[in-house]
Amino acid sequence: MADKVMSIAEVVGELRSGMTIGIGGWGSRRKPMALVRAIARSALTDLTVVSYGGPDVGLLVAAGRVRRVVTGFVSLDSIALEPHFRRARKLGAVELTELDEGMVHWGLLAAARRLPYLPIRAGLGSDVLRVNPELRTVHSPYSDGEELVAMPALTLDAALVHLNRADRQGNGQYLGPDPYFDDLFCLAAARSFISCERLVDPAELRSGGPVQSLLISRMMVDGVIETPHGAHFTSCVPDYGRDEAFQREYAESAASPQAWSRFQDRYLGADEAHYQRAVS
Repeated sequence: MADKVMSIAEVVGELRSGMTIGIGGWGSRRKPMALVRAIARSALTDLTVVSYGGPDVGLLVAAGRVRRVVTGFVSLDSIALEPHFRRARKLGAVELTELDEGMVHWGLLAAARRLPYLPIRAGLGSDVLRVNPELRTVHSPYSDGEELVAMPALTLDAALVHLNRADRQGNGQYLGPDPYFDDLFCLAAARSFISCERLVDPAELRSGGPVQSLLISRMMVDGVIETPHGAHFTSCVPDYGRDEAFQREYAESAASPQAWSRFQDRYLGADEAHYQRAVS
C-alpha cells in the first residue's frame, strides 16, 4: 500500500488558482487550519470555497484568496457571524452562493455519487431560489407530482479535512461527536488531502474507537499530513477545545486593515511552526 504522507507545502503545491476547494469541519470545529493558513500565505487567487464556514472562510477571504464562497453559513459558533467574512461582504469583496445547510449536504452527496443533481425539499418556500436564480426545480415522475429543488452537484477540485488520527496510507479517524460530512467532501473531490493530529499504525486506528469512527478510507485520499494542533484555534475534540481567547483576538483583527495587518505579521508571516510558537 502506498505511503501518502506529504508536507503542508507539498499539499498547497498541488492547488491552483481558480480551483473549487471544499473544506471540512463545521463552523469553528475541526477545521484544517494549518492547511488554510498555508493557503493564506500562498499566491493562490480566485478560489471558490465550499464549506460549512468558519474561520477557514474568514481567513482566506481576508487574505484575498477567495472569489466566491458556497455555504449554508459562516460562523465562529460562540461568535455568531464570522467578522472577516461579514466585512468582505459589506465591501463587496467576495461573491456568495448562500444555500440551505441541507442543500450543501445534498450537493456534496450528488458529487460523491457522480450524479448531476439530487432532488430536495429544502429551499422551497424560501428566498434561496430568489437569491440563486440559476437553481431549477423538477417534478416527481410518479403519481404525487411533487415539485422539488434540483440541487446541483458541488463537484470539488480538491478537498481539505482535519481528523484526530490517520495512518500513512490515508485512513482517517475522528474521535469527537460528529463527522461533519468530511467523508462527503473527500468523495466529492478530484483530489483529497487530510491533516491529522497524529499519524498512527493501522492497529491503533482499529483499537482507538468504534468502527464508525473510521470515517475516511485510503481509497478517498491522495495525501495525509501530520499537523499537531493543526485545527487551532478551532476545536478538535477530544484532543483540545476551541481557543476562545485567541478566537476573540482573531475576530477583533477584522476591525480595520491595520488590525488585520498586525494579526498577519504576528501569526501568519512565516510558516506553521512560527504560528504554533506564537500561540503556545
